[in-house]
Amino acid sequence: MATLPQIAVLEAGIFVKTQYIPRLAEISHLFCLKYIWSCSEESSRGAVEIAKQHFPGVECKWGDQGLNDIVQDSSLIGTAVVLAGQVQVDISLKLLKAGKHVIQEKPAATSIPEIETALASYKSVCTNPGQPIWAVAENYRFEPAFVESKKLVAGVGDMMNVQVIIEGSMNSSNPYFSSSWRRNFEGGFILDMGVHFIAGLRMMVGCEVTSVSAITSHIDRTLPPPDIISSNFKLENGCSGVFVMVVSSSSPKIIWRVVGSKGTVQVERGKVDGKHGYLVSLYSADGQCKSTFHPFCGVHEELKFFIHDIVQANLKQGNGYEAEPRSSFVEGARDVAVLEAMLESGSKGGTLVNVKKF
Repeated sequence: MATLPQIAVLEAGIFVKTQYIPRLAEISHLFCLKYIWSCSEESSRGAVEIAKQHFPGVECKWGDQGLNDIVQDSSLIGTAVVLAGQVQVDISLKLLKAGKHVIQEKPAATSIPEIETALASYKSVCTNPGQPIWAVAENYRFEPAFVESKKLVAGVGDMMNVQVIIEGSMNSSNPYFSSSWRRNFEGGFILDMGVHFIAGLRMMVGCEVTSVSAITSHIDRTLPPPDIISSNFKLENGCSGVFVMVVSSSSPKIIWRVVGSKGTVQVERGKVDGKHGYLVSLYSADGQCKSTFHPFCGVHEELKFFIHDIVQANLKQGNGYEAEPRSSFVEGARDVAVLEAMLESGSKGGTLVNVKKF
């Protein structure tokens, strides 16, 4: 029987406890979870207690010494980095330099300069193109709703307009509301939350955003600025669209809508039979509407693909292996680049800004 690949999870916060551990448990037959690391012993032990229900052999690691142990452990082939946005890239590169595959939480980075430096550093440590693997955990690209909607968009004729309307619910009842790191870098919740919605947009339309013109504002003083962004954008296929994001609203609603010459495709976040997910609707030219509901499963899918990729990459060392492109660091960088352009335009009163290409 083949030995299961060993991985470590770096961080032990809310998202690790509520998403990573349960979703990893669903695919526990594919790998061995060796360590959970956190800055503090208390935090690490808390997450390990939860994880031991599914991974009885998992161990605690914490602090600088614990991190060094993980970096130097040659039995580990993969790591999940679920840290504050300001430190993720540095830690990921440290692990990559040690030859470990990395799946890092979004956002890919906090700014364009950080992305450029990161890509240069990554290129210098790659033994072969794309090896070791540096993935960004953007679960929206793995949601079946966006996989389906992309196929449907291809059948609605010429693209005429795109609308993305985000009315979020980031208030004091949200577990991430008090997150200090999201409040302490430029873009705040707009950047951290917004990359999801840009990923959904780019997935649906199948092409890149080339330029934007945005207005930003700050209304809710309990949130870092800006908390509202309204942007026109242009796609490389010539189609125009609008992206509107309100970080915290009293009536949350999340919609992507692509209007074509032969029909319209809409993805709306919602709840059916107690399950959260997305309703994908196709409105045809004859007035008919066909809808399918897809429960959330993007985190499960992205982690399953990552485990598959690192196993295959390990088997084919030196022969090259192309990992799942939806997970690539460059894809995550492109999401950030769109938001960065919108934020820059907003800071300049709506000036047209070209999106940085990666």
